[in-house]
Amino acid sequence: MKVPLANLLCITVLASSGTSFPLEKRGAASGKEKRVQYAAWDDVNVLAHGLLQLGQGLKEHVDKTKGQVRDITIKLKVFNVTISELGKLTQRLQEDSEALKAKAQSLEESENLVLNVSMDLREKTEELLKDRKKDHERMNKLEEKVDGLIQGEGLEAANSNYSDARTIQWMLEAQNKRIDDLVERIKQQQEKLDKQNVRIRTLQSQIHMKSERSSLKRKEDDVHLNASSEQRDSPVATASDCHELFLRGETTSGLYTIQPTDSEPFEVFCEMTPEGGWTVIQRRQDGSVDFDQLWQAYQTGFGSLNGEFWLGLEKIHSVSKGGSHILKVQFSDWRDEVQSINYHFRLNGEESNYSLRILGSPAGSLESSLSTETSAVAFSTRDKDNDQKNDLNCAKQLSGGWWFSNCGRSNLNGRYFVTPAPKQRHQRKQGVFWKTWRGRYYPLKTTTMMIAPAEIENKS
Repeated sequence: MKVPLANLLCITVLASSGTSFPLEKRGAASGKEKRVQYAAWDDVNVLAHGLLQLGQGLKEHVDKTKGQVRDITIKLKVFNVTISELGKLTQRLQEDSEALKAKAQSLEESENLVLNVSMDLREKTEELLKDRKKDHERMNKLEEKVDGLIQGEGLEAANSNYSDARTIQWMLEAQNKRIDDLVERIKQQQEKLDKQNVRIRTLQSQIHMKSERSSLKRKEDDVHLNASSEQRDSPVATASDCHELFLRGETTSGLYTIQPTDSEPFEVFCEMTPEGGWTVIQRRQDGSVDFDQLWQAYQTGFGSLNGEFWLGLEKIHSVSKGGSHILKVQFSDWRDEVQSINYHFRLNGEESNYSLRILGSPAGSLESSLSTETSAVAFSTRDKDNDQKNDLNCAKQLSGGWWFSNCGRSNLNGRYFVTPAPKQRHQRKQGVFWKTWRGRYYPLKTTTMMIAPAEIENKS
């Protein structure tokens, strides 16, 4: 016999109150008498007790499950809070990193400004010292004249000249005071510069990632410049320079692979002209390439041969070491006027820091802005100071790498400025300039440097 759960619960309640009750059983056959059976009290009590225990177990299980759910909910809330805090912390770290980079850049600009001001002050001091020397000479001559007048021309004339001498002496004292003030200003600027250097050194470790990215970019450019060409197996692949390619029948300007003596093959841009082939070693035209590079980059080369580039000191040396060569320098201004100048030159190797020596006088209508001294001028970059200015790093002051002598006459690897040029003179002096054409502070629009054997002159 099956009894519904509701009936069992009723039985449990009645059993607990002491009331007896009948259990009915209906038979299938009609006409049979209904029999009423009374369940034994012990069986009912056992059944009721079992049901109570089952209900108690279910209640405890539900309570335990609710507790576990609460614990999981609390842990999830804590986890969400932790994730949110980590996100905010990451964002703050990124903002701090950007702020440090901006601060480092600002400090570098401040350092350059202080260096420029210091350089201007030194120049003014040198000029004042020269003026002071001249005034001393004039003073001595006047004193001699006064003495002569006292002896031979009378006291009145002597007093007049003596008055002039006193005036000049007063001017000289005033000028001496100006010199002392300038020296004091130079000392103050130097102190500021020292403080800036200390702050920059503390930030260098924090911007190391930036220098690594720049190094990676230079390596990629080096790979591009050193890439081999399928032309290597062609009949003209082993030509030593662009002029040899021209002699073999190549008359179209563009990219070619050459192989100078004792050198690996590498790609160059050849400028083919009616008189011969020129190997282009430098080109500036739009400012797309940063020329403020370190020694290693200038030694191996950087940029794109189809755009702006520097071929590389070692490659230039390998092309030009096999005999007398000509360096042609072409440039244009922002009115698209073009000028050029040719030099006979010799470029030494790495052991002499790729020193450049100009042989003889240049050809062209311009005066030379490269050093024509009897001694060769070494190549300098901001991390390898080889210039002839003992108290200054010209490459750091003017930007880029170049054959600097005393920082002043030319720099075709400086910063590229589009018009209008910066108003500040200390910024314009960092530009691309050729002093004997358009002046010291005029940023040129385009420049091209290319070399060829000296025999090309006989055909021009």
